[in-house]
Amino acid sequence: MTYTPLLKMDPALLRERELFRKKALATPTVEKKKKDESSYKDDSKKKAKSSSSVSAAPKLEGSNYKTMAGSSSYRFGVLARIVRHMKSRHQEGDDHPLTLDEILDETNQLDVGNKIKQWLQTEALQNNPKIECTMDGKYIFKPVYKIKDKKSLLRLLKQHDLKGLGGIFLEDVQESLPHCERALKSLAQEILYIIRPTDKKKILFYNDRTATLDVDEEFVKLWRATAVDAMDDAKIEEYLEKQGIKSMQDHGPRKPIVPKRKKVSQKRRQFKKPRDNEHLADVLETYEDNTLTQKGVTIK
Repeated sequence: MTYTPLLKMDPALLRERELFRKKALATPTVEKKKKDESSYKDDSKKKAKSSSSVSAAPKLEGSNYKTMAGSSSYRFGVLARIVRHMKSRHQEGDDHPLTLDEILDETNQLDVGNKIKQWLQTEALQNNPKIECTMDGKYIFKPVYKIKDKKSLLRLLKQHDLKGLGGIFLEDVQESLPHCERALKSLAQEILYIIRPTDKKKILFYNDRTATLDVDEEFVKLWRATAVDAMDDAKIEEYLEKQGIKSMQDHGPRKPIVPKRKKVSQKRRQFKKPRDNEHLADVLETYEDNTLTQKGVTIK
């Protein structure tokens, strides 16, 4: 036997159901559209391409940093290393020129990029004051003075002494002369060293023995005993006048004499008439019939 259940709805429930349906129909609803499968496939392909391109790009690591074009600091670091190496070669006596590849090989910088090599050849090494380019495209160190041995150093000091050019910095000699310490030891009697008080740099002068004078020891003691550091020229002159010494009255800087300007006269200039032919003032000359008239008398 089968039983069919009898459904009896409460009228209150039916009324609530009708009210709910009316409210649902009255409120607007927004339906979400489904994306097309073709557009979804295109988006997935684009994402896959972008991910593959990112993975294929080179990573910035320490190994490939040197091979890249590099920043300006890296470029000038390569240049500074080259200049230091060329300077040390010159100081050791190696004066033969080198090509750019040989320089990079000796400085262990063969992994630099082509852009840096081109920059070194066209700009950096050509314009560097410490590097000289030869006719065959090679490079050599350019010192301050072209001296090779102690004889050329002594000759240079003599020329500076004769021409009144002064001394030479010790650091310039050390940079220019190969095996500098050995040459300076052998020329110890021919060179005078003076330390400049402003920056404590040593300056070399030629020791000209012909200009030496024998000075009495008593005069030397008196010279060293007198201290005039705290006295100016006026005080020294006053002291000498008290002692009866007038040898310094004509020395020292003289005050320039300002020339006196002439006063400009304020009178007006009177322009004088020309005095030419004043004796013919009363003579009237006519060129028509070649006659002269003077005081009523006509002369042909």
